[in-house]
Order: sequence, then structure tokens, then C-alpha cells
Amino acid sequence: MKQIGVLMPQNFRLLSVAAILDVFDTVNGFYCKEGRQMPFNISLITTDDQNYNLSEHPCIPLQKATGFDLILIPSFATHDIKECISANISYLPWLNKQHQGGAEIATFCTGAFLLAASGLLDGKSATTHVDACTAFSTAFPQVHLKADKTVTQDGKLFTSGGATSTFHLLLHLLHLHCGKDMAVKVAKIFAIDMDRVNQSYFSTFQPVRHHNDDIVASAQEKIENNYQDLATIEEMIKDIPSSRRNIVRRFKQVIGITPIEYLQQTRIEAAKKLLEQTAQQMTEVIYNSGYNDPKAFRKVFRKSVGMTPTQYRDKFQAR
Repeated sequence: MKQIGVLMPQNFRLLSVAAILDVFDTVNGFYCKEGRQMPFNISLITTDDQNYNLSEHPCIPLQKATGFDLILIPSFATHDIKECISANISYLPWLNKQHQGGAEIATFCTGAFLLAASGLLDGKSATTHVDACTAFSTAFPQVHLKADKTVTQDGKLFTSGGATSTFHLLLHLLHLHCGKDMAVKVAKIFAIDMDRVNQSYFSTFQPVRHHNDDIVASAQEKIENNYQDLATIEEMIKDIPSSRRNIVRRFKQVIGITPIEYLQQTRIEAAKKLLEQTAQQMTEVIYNSGYNDPKAFRKVFRKSVGMTPTQYRDKFQAR
């Protein structure tokens, strides 16, 4: 029987914890019906004295939690990364100790922030919620972020993308520990598309705005208001009182990407909205999002979104 510990970090997302418990409880139920020993014994690991009445699973204080084969870290709020990590800092040395003892560790959605803060993901591949990727890569540049991936595995460390990607990592873990047949059975019960490996088409460009650099803010405003007409750095920085080199350096430092990358992402986001909300012909979408070359547009769109513009419209257009 595998010993599973589910961390209960401060500000955890209830939906994430519920999904984890529901899947593993379902598998245990299948085994019981077949007269077999349950494969998983699940405990909730806490840093306080609170008894979470989420299920029949016991709550174990962190200082007494040992001997786990698999540790699961659910998603939690990341509106303030430093504050969230600080509130859960007592988990970090414990995670290192458990990993050194041979435990597998899996994170779901933004739970990757906590594992990255422990240092265990340094030099390793990981993913997280697609809209948290910029914040993640800024906070943990030593981690090889695979922003487009739904699930990653690097040795005994596993991560998943956002929201429903939780189920894809759970299926992956079930495949490893219970076999393919059980993973398929659970996928059918929970109506999970097992083939989805990409999450980039769910992303929304959300640039950093809360900063105190007026020059960078001016460049952002100019790009956002004139993305259909701008083409070069010189056009972007015209009338901004600073040198090209200084603007590019400060822009990358504050925003995390270059002005040209910012322009591309602004255009792609505009194109996505046109595809979702209008019936414009593809040539109109291309032109109105700032592109003149259809081939270049389709190449950039597919690289950024993970599918063609037509596939995106078919998937997300309101009908």
C-alpha cells in the first residue's frame, strides 16, 4: 500500500484538494469492490492544529509526518508569491528530507511554486498554471519552465499545469502505480481527455503593470495603443526620452520580455479576441491584429498558442 501525503498549505485551493482526494478515493473504491487491498493510504499534512473535515482521511502535524511514498502539493493562491511562500516556509526543509528519503513529489497548478522554493526543482523541468508562468520564471529562473506542457516528470518530481491539468497528472500517477487499465477507467469516470498535452491555448497575455518605471510604462502604453502600426524598436520608442539600449534593458528587467516580444504578444492577444468574438474573415483578423504577412502570422500564432488560428476559432468562438 502506497503512503500518500497531501499537503494542506496556507491558502490552498479547495477544488484542487477535492480533485486529488476524489480521484484516489475512487481508485481505492474500485479495488475494494474487487475484493483487493486498497492501493493508497492517504493522510493530510498540516502545519497547524486544524482538523480539515474534507474526508475520512486523518490530519497529521508536519512534525510527525514521515514515511511517505508520494507527496502531493495542491494549488494555492499566488497573488503575492513571497507572502505565500513565507506562510508555508516550514514545509520546505520537510520536502527536502522526504525527497532525500526516496519520496516522489507531485505538484498541481501553482503548487509548483512551493516545490521550487525548496530548491528541489533547480535545473529540472516543471510547469505551472499558464497565467502564472511569467511570475514563476521570474521567481525561479534556475528551473527549466515548460510553460506549454500539461504535465512534466523529471525523476521523482512531477508538476502539472493549471486547473483541469490536475487530472492529467493524476492519470499519469495512476498509470505509474496502478497500470494503464486503471488510468483509462478513471479517465472515463471523470470524462478526462487523456491526449491533451498542451495548455498554451488557455493562456491570456497579462503584462506586468504594477511597477514604478515611467519610461517602461510609456513604452507599454505606446505598444498597446499602436500595435497595428508599429514594426520596429525605433517606432516604439519614438518620443520617449531615453536611449534605445536603456529602454530595452529596463523593459526586459521590469516586464521580463523585450519590447518586440511584448508587441508580438499584444498582437496575438488581439487576434485571439477577434477569433473568439467576431466573424471577421481570416485576412481581416490578420490585418486588424497588425500583421501584413499571413504566413508569418500563422507561424507566430501557432508557436505562441499551440494551434492554428482556425483551430483556435473552432474551439473558442462564442456561437
